[in-house]
Amino acid sequence: MGERAGGKGRGRAGRTPLSRERVIRTAVAVADEKGSAALSMRAIAAPLGVEAMSLYHHVAGRDDILDGMVDAVFGEIDLPSHDTDWKSAMRDRALSARAALLRHPWAIGLMDSRSRPGPATLRHHDAVIGALRTAGFSVRMTAHAVSLVDSYLYGFVLQELSLPFSGPAELDEVAGAILHDMPADAYPHLTELATQHVLTPGYDYADEFAFGLALVLDALHPDENPGGVRPRGGSGRVPDADPPRS
Repeated sequence: MGERAGGKGRGRAGRTPLSRERVIRTAVAVADEKGSAALSMRAIAAPLGVEAMSLYHHVAGRDDILDGMVDAVFGEIDLPSHDTDWKSAMRDRALSARAALLRHPWAIGLMDSRSRPGPATLRHHDAVIGALRTAGFSVRMTAHAVSLVDSYLYGFVLQELSLPFSGPAELDEVAGAILHDMPADAYPHLTELATQHVLTPGYDYADEFAFGLALVLDALHPDENPGGVRPRGGSGRVPDADPPRS
């Protein structure tokens, strides 16, 4: 079956032709609104004004759509800049990634799950690895750094999305209600943290991300010469940078 009342190609009245890009973009919009569990060929086809079977002219199926959706999100994340130091580049990339994941909450469970990554995904990972290698991280230390930073990034966003509030205003309401219902003096340390930190003017839970990210990045250090070029006659590796092998 083809497009509803539109035929094939551009259809009537200059309708925008169906394409893989439009299918993926629409699938992202559906998932943003209803979650990835709501994705079906029919749910994606409806806002496009076509029958579900029309989608198969442009995508192989649901898995192909998920691959494209993940690639689209990676395409929204800023690549590490070559015009700054590695730590600033990694921080800016992590901040951009967090923003993208908050725009697309469904993506966090899919970002590294696809076995057929698209070009934006591959370009992203290659740029992150390249920025660290150029800064003097060995291959092994680069792997450690990427794993550590991304574990913190995904873990923080997952926790952030699970919180029963979004923004300072809702936080004040939720925390205030919890404090109001707690027995007096039953949880002194929790009360202290809430009243002297969380409920103070200007507090925003989102600021915790930057604080933790700074600690993670400060713990990482290049262990080779900048550019990964090793001097003759030596490994170029800082002693004890890697754990000894048994």
